[in-house]
Formats: sequence, structure tokens, C-alpha cells
Amino acid sequence: MRLDGAGLTCAQVHEVAYGGTRVTIASLDRARASWATAQGLTGPLYGQSTGVGANKDVTLEPPGLGLDLLRSHVCGAGPPIEPERARAMLVVRLNQLLAGGSGVDPAVCPVLAEAINGGHTPPLHTYGAIGTGDLTSLSATALCLLGELPWHGGSSAGPVPAFPLAPSDALPFISSGAATLADAALACHRLRRLLEAAVDVAAVSFTAVDASAEPLAAAVQEARPHPGQAVVATRLRGLLARNGATRVQDPYGYRAFAQVHGAALDALDRAVATIEIDLNASAENPLISGELAWHNGNFHSAPVALALDALRAALVQTAQLSTARLTTLMDPAYTGRLPFLADRPGASGALIFEYVAQDALAELRHLAAPVTMGTAVISRGAEDHAGFATQAARHTLRCLEPLEIVLACEHAAATRALRTPAPDGPLTDALDTSRRFLHR
Repeated sequence: MRLDGAGLTCAQVHEVAYGGTRVTIASLDRARASWATAQGLTGPLYGQSTGVGANKDVTLEPPGLGLDLLRSHVCGAGPPIEPERARAMLVVRLNQLLAGGSGVDPAVCPVLAEAINGGHTPPLHTYGAIGTGDLTSLSATALCLLGELPWHGGSSAGPVPAFPLAPSDALPFISSGAATLADAALACHRLRRLLEAAVDVAAVSFTAVDASAEPLAAAVQEARPHPGQAVVATRLRGLLARNGATRVQDPYGYRAFAQVHGAALDALDRAVATIEIDLNASAENPLISGELAWHNGNFHSAPVALALDALRAALVQTAQLSTARLTTLMDPAYTGRLPFLADRPGASGALIFEYVAQDALAELRHLAAPVTMGTAVISRGAEDHAGFATQAARHTLRCLEPLEIVLACEHAAATRALRTPAPDGPLTDALDTSRRFLHR
């Protein structure tokens, strides 16, 4: 995969993180240009000739005590982050550096590519960022490059990625939300696959209860042309055999599926567009551009946090309709089967699926709480707002499992409803089969 600082996508971040795809560098021209400019700058330069945060007005003597900044900011906490997420962070930061604007020595870029390709990842921890820069994670990465922290993974036979970062490289290297963006990109890519599979799941339920396809008609969609709604309705129409409506109005789980699930697709599209802007942005502070250093707030993650908050709320709506369809699948009035799809009168059948799905839905509701309702004032008031996109991305990643479980419960029940007679035996196997279905 050729990285050029301009075209990185969420899907590509996932491909490098989980698929083992190797990266190459298309060009160092923009990185070299910003580094050359930085070398010639005079006057106050945040984090290099001055301290950081509330120490922004303190002149450093001698200038460039940046390596101490790395050692003080490396203190993350909590569970270690899995290597795939750490590798995703490396590819994001490498691509950002290639976009130019940081002033970091461009010779570090091939070393980061070497780390990615060799399976080396820095030791990262869960807690330590609030959406204004992933300082702990990137400080750990910088100290690995300097040899002060050990890399994780990689072949013992191969070279250990190393680079002598200069003190002036320290703040520019860590001035990024690369770890947050990596989590967001991974979550959105995997959610895309899951939300697409949700349409297949709904098609099975539509068939199992003989739900009307009339709400999916093109005329209905054209009357209210939201893009996601139209996509869902068109795809679901193609999956369903023509049927005559047996009921004038089906429950909302069927009648409003295109509207609700379409809104989730729209929210995902907005989140992906927002994240991919930042994957390829020069969100550096200061930004080295032209012949000047521009002190700015491009590091702030409000756009990403807001987009991910909206996405998680939309996922809850999709899951709620899935559990509503699951309820109809337990009802003889819709399936023509025994209550709970049991194999004999009085048996509990697939009732437990409702418990499992509602448990997972409760977890989704918890994760959907908007992080953007909070803020933080730190560093003696110099930093008086936070975006919390870090938490938004982490929560979005955590949404994957409960959403998958809700959909798997619906799929397992709908599949059972279509079989005659209903199969007996452990329901765990049916649920596992449905979860594998979602990963096709």
C-alpha cells in the first residue's frame, strides 16, 4: 500500500492493521519541505523554544528540551492496547507526517514504515488522552524509536526500528490524534460490514413472518429521498421474493426498517467522511506551512467526536428494531408456529434469545451516551476544553460485539422460524452459526 499523505481510507487502515498489508512511501517531498522550513524558523515556537500547556510563555534555556517532554508524557495507564490497534496508529501517524506540516525530520518516516512492515508495535495503554492529542501513545512510540522503550512483536532476527529523534522533533511527533483516529477508522470499517449484513438478517425475518414489502416500494422512497433509506430499501427489495401483503400494517420493525437502518448508514457515511479528512490532514500545532509556523487548534477532535456520537446513537436505533422483529418471531400470530418457536407445546423454544438480545441492547445504550456532553479544564486553565473523541472511538469499537449479538439472535430465530419442524437441541450452536453468518 503506497502512502502519500492524501488518500488513506478507513478500509486501508483496517487492511494494514489486521490484514498484514505492507506499506511503502510514495513521496517525502511535503515532509521534507516542512522540515526545511522548521530548521530556519526564529522567534517563539511552541514546544521547542517554549514550554507546553500552561508553560507556553516560559522560554526554554537551552532551547529544545523535547526529549524530557516525551519522558514525562509517556505515562499511560490501564489495559494494554492490542497490537492491531497499535499498528493502525502507526500507519495513521506515518500518513499524517507524509502530508507535511509537522516539521519532523522526514528520515523518521521510512523507519515507521519499517516498524509497520516488521510487525513492531509500541507498548500502548488504554487511558491517557481526551481528544486533544494522543500524547501518551505517541510518546511511547517516540521512545521506542530512541531505544528507551522496547518494541512489542517483530522478528527477533530482523533489525529493531530505531531513529535518533532530535529534541526539536519531540512535540511535532506527538502532536496528533493518530491513535484515536485509528480506533475510529477500525470501528467504522467493521461497522460497515455489520450494517450491510443487517439487511440480510432483516430479509430472513421478513420472509419468516411474511411481512409486506410494500413499505420498500420505489415510490415510497422517492417521496422521502434520504440516501441511506433508499439504499436499504432497494437492497432489501432485491432480497425478497414478491409477496402479497397479508397485513395492512406490519409492526415498525418491518414497516420502518428502511428509514431507521438507512439513518444508521447515513450516520456511518458522515463519520467515515469526517475521519478520512483527518487521516490525511496536517492537524499539527504549530503547523509549518509556507515560511511560517502557525499556532492553531487543528488538533481538536470535536468533528470526529460529534460524528461518532451520532453514529453510536444510530446503532442503538438499528438494534432496537432488531429486537422488535425478534419479538414478532416469538409470536404465533406472525410465524404460524408454536410460541417461542418451540418444538412442542409448553416448551421455551428460543425464548432465551430475547434475554441475550436485550442484554446486548442495554450495553449498546450505555455505550451510546454522548461523550461530547463533557469537557475538561487542565494545565492551569490553558487547555479549557476537550473533544473526547478518544472515548467516542473506544466506545464505538466496543459497540461491535453487542450489535453483532443482537443481529445474531434475530438471525438465529428467523432461521429457526423458516424450518419445519423447528430444530431441537442447544441454541448455542444456532447463535454461533448466525454470528459466523454476519462475518461472511
